[in-house]
Amino acid sequence: MRECSTAIDRLDWARITAQLDVEGYALLPGLLDADQAHALRRRIDRPEELRRMSLASGDLGCGELFYFGERLPMPLPMWRQAFYRHLALVANRWNERLAVAYRYPVELEGFLERNRRAGQARAQSHASRLREHDYQALHQRDEGEHVFPLQLVALLCEPGRDFTGGEFVMTEQRPRMQSRPMVLPLAVGDVAIITTAQRPCQGTKGYYPVNLKHAISRVRMGERIGLEVSFHDAP
Repeated sequence: MRECSTAIDRLDWARITAQLDVEGYALLPGLLDADQAHALRRRIDRPEELRRMSLASGDLGCGELFYFGERLPMPLPMWRQAFYRHLALVANRWNERLAVAYRYPVELEGFLERNRRAGQARAQSHASRLREHDYQALHQRDEGEHVFPLQLVALLCEPGRDFTGGEFVMTEQRPRMQSRPMVLPLAVGDVAIITTAQRPCQGTKGYYPVNLKHAISRVRMGERIGLEVSFHDAP
């Protein structure tokens, strides 16, 4: 577990934070090795351990989500702690730029304690399985009083071999401007840090908030299995 945390600490955080500031996302190629991706992919074959939700039931597309609850498989518990320490610095700087008084605690447990006091106790991290013709509609995970502005996504299978289509898509809406689409070119084992809902953007008169959503385009063939890791819990 210490090795996992050390590997995250050794990432090029100057580059990552610069990309987050400019684009609202940062790519981390190959952070998961093949064995880790395979082990996480196999978790959805044990549905008795997970809470399953149909995307269609929430009008969020077609496909299935599998929620891990509090029992996150490795290396996700260490990821949440190690990534949070770095991303809390980004989150606090973003709030400062937007003149938001709220500041995030240094450690994840302190932030989750605020979640619990506010009635946010439903873990949101999950795997997704999209088969031929399935897709996930544009959405945000911004429920509750305490929302962390960043989250992780990962791809657990190989584009072009296991599936075609299924691109990870983000849209950014700036005031009085057309939405800006972004496609994140994920390969198996790749991870991306993305904006949960809003981030600051610099204009001629200072910083202003822009709104981001993410989605997965329709799978044309095969089966796409992905992962989302959230730092805050939902009500």
